[in-house]
Parts: sequence; C-alpha cells; structure tokens
Amino acid sequence: MEVRNCRSCGKIFNYIGGKPICPTCKNELEDTFQEVKAYIKDNPNAQIYDVAEENEVSVGQIKEWVREERLTFSPDSAVGIDCENCGTTIKTGRFCNRCKDSLAKELGGAYAKKQTPEINKEKNTSTKMRYLNKDNMRNY
Repeated sequence: MEVRNCRSCGKIFNYIGGKPICPTCKNELEDTFQEVKAYIKDNPNAQIYDVAEENEVSVGQIKEWVREERLTFSPDSAVGIDCENCGTTIKTGRFCNRCKDSLAKELGGAYAKKQTPEINKEKNTSTKMRYLNKDNMRNY
C-alpha cells in the first residue's frame, strides 16, 4: 500500500486505488452524490448550474459523475456534456454512439485473428538420415 495525502482535506491515508481521497472524504462525496441524484429526480428539468448551486457542488463534479455514467439527466432535459472525441452533445458517458461504434470497429480490427496463408510442404520421402560407416570415414 502507498501512503498519500487526501486531495480534499490533506490528511494522510493508505491509498488503495481510484481517486486519491481519504475514506472520510469519499463517504462525504458519496452522500453528496445521493443528494444530487435525489434533487435531479425531483427536478428533472433543472439546469446543471442550478443543481450545482442548490447542492453546493461544483459543476465539474457533476460533469464527472455524468461522464462516469453514475448520473443521468432526463432525455427531454437541456443538460448535456460534450463527446470527448467529436464534441457532440450527449446525456451521459464519454462518447456519443457514433464514436463508440467507430472505436469498437477499430479495436475489433486490431484484435481480429490474422489469417496466415497455408504453406504446402510436401514431405520428401527420399530424405533420410544417413550414417557414415567405417569405410566412408577413411575418405575424410
């Protein structure tokens, strides 16, 4: 395990993986997430800035939850984030469907099994192992 300082409060803690925040801050962040999720459920057409202001959370944190697909807004909501590849407005995740399909094709092509051409090697029956006998050794 690695010892690190918490990014939020500065306390030293045993870092296991993921975000470099201590367990206390992680629990507080999870509680805040649940509050934001409940607020969005009660106010489906709220703007992202309204959600951030009402719940005292940064807009960046809300966008991070949306990118992680932990938080989604209603389909008729005007709230959206940009696709990381092409910039199209999307409701959740990192990539739009078109970019997801494109990436899947590229990755699928990279891992596709390459066909090797068959090489017909006919066995030559006349090739055998030969041993030198004492008579043939004298010539060498």
